[in-house]
Amino acid sequence: MNENLFTPFTIPMMLGIPITTLIIMFPTMLFPTPNQLINNRMITIQQWLTKLTSKQLMNTHNPKGQTWSLMFISLFLFITSTNLLGMLPHSFTPTAQLSMNLGMAIPLWAGTVVMGFRNKTKISLAHLLPLGTPTFLIPMLVMIETISLFIQPLALAVRLTANITAGHLLLHLIGSATLALVNISLFTALITFTILTLLTILEFAVALIQAYVFTLLVSLYLQDNT
Repeated sequence: MNENLFTPFTIPMMLGIPITTLIIMFPTMLFPTPNQLINNRMITIQQWLTKLTSKQLMNTHNPKGQTWSLMFISLFLFITSTNLLGMLPHSFTPTAQLSMNLGMAIPLWAGTVVMGFRNKTKISLAHLLPLGTPTFLIPMLVMIETISLFIQPLALAVRLTANITAGHLLLHLIGSATLALVNISLFTALITFTILTLLTILEFAVALIQAYVFTLLVSLYLQDNT
């Protein structure tokens, strides 16, 4: 395993050139375009999961919000595939980079906010001031609500980055401990290996859940502004 604890989070280079773009584009090969009348099992399962996720995300949206369904499904599949890509040995996890997650969160959040102020200006402004607020608290609450509004994309990006980074670091630490304990106590190494296996299964679940949570929160922001 890597000696440096943070090596899995460094940008990979080949001949001095970053290959992050190639790595990010690699998961698209996992979603082939069906070109037959009867799909195989893999494409059928992918389409079923896509329809199920789309139904869960867009069930509460009005017709204007449902026009974002293609973007949400693309976002969910992209984050899921890149999260799972990081579970491969000696691979790179793009979603462990805060800059990339901010690059996804800020435009999506800004799009929902701009849409809200454009189509429902009064309602969007009313969200900055709770109903029944005392007069002397109005300036302070408006400032607090405005700050909380601008913190939303940062919270989106940090949540995804923290969960992916914490899981990978924990797997790295327990894996290193297992290798070190093999020569000391085989029974203890077996216990830590069992824990490592369970955490690996949990990390696969976290990769899927965090992709769904990120997409769901953007969907909720859209719902509040449509």
